[in-house]
Amino acid sequence: MKQLTVFLLLLLTLGVSAQESHDTYEVDVFTTPGGKTVKFYALIHASIRIEYDGWQIYVDPVTKLGQRTIDYTAMPKADGILVTHEHGDHFDSEAIQLLSHDNTYFVANRRCTDMYGSGYTVSNGDYYRATEDVRLEVVPAYNTTPGREQFHPKGRDNGYILTLDGLRIYIAGDTEDIPEMQDIRNIDIAFLPCNQPYTMTTDQLVRAAKIIRPKVLFPYHYGQTDVSGLPAQLQSEGIDVRIRHYE
Repeated sequence: MKQLTVFLLLLLTLGVSAQESHDTYEVDVFTTPGGKTVKFYALIHASIRIEYDGWQIYVDPVTKLGQRTIDYTAMPKADGILVTHEHGDHFDSEAIQLLSHDNTYFVANRRCTDMYGSGYTVSNGDYYRATEDVRLEVVPAYNTTPGREQFHPKGRDNGYILTLDGLRIYIAGDTEDIPEMQDIRNIDIAFLPCNQPYTMTTDQLVRAAKIIRPKVLFPYHYGQTDVSGLPAQLQSEGIDVRIRHYE
């Protein structure tokens, strides 16, 4: 089994949750079973900042999207950077450089590490364990609808399941409601994309949520798609749907 003592020591866990404001970003706060705090900062689109026990992890950090910009010089340096694939709204070499220090781990698919010139390459099906409590699973993310397959072909891009102190976080990346979601179980927090035609429609996201059944769901990467109806659609499923500024 590969050992990747990567950003895996720096992530999170879950329990009772609350929300707080921080600068201009929405922040969701969770308490781990062990009493530690983890914070999710909704930066932009698919960019997430995670803070846990003094560590910083960034998912798909980008500096600009449309008229919106993120000033990473005002944020803590990254202990880990996780990128799902090479599209410009997920992979941004400038953001990676701004956030990196000598000990930052940059983890991504082959296309991204080749484009950046360094980093840890991970692929669908890879599994890494740093400790008994900290694991990373790399899962598929791709399009299935005829005419969309070229956006995210099967086998190229990554989704991620992070397990930390018993907490399972599913970061889906750019994907539709693929058959492999049947194998994704016991998810505490899920980030599911909703931006047709590139990822899921709202109907597909609802189907995916009913399959995965996370405790907390963040629709993200939703662009101009109207996701305001999702909380009501999933209320009967007992899923806590939280709409944040991930447009």
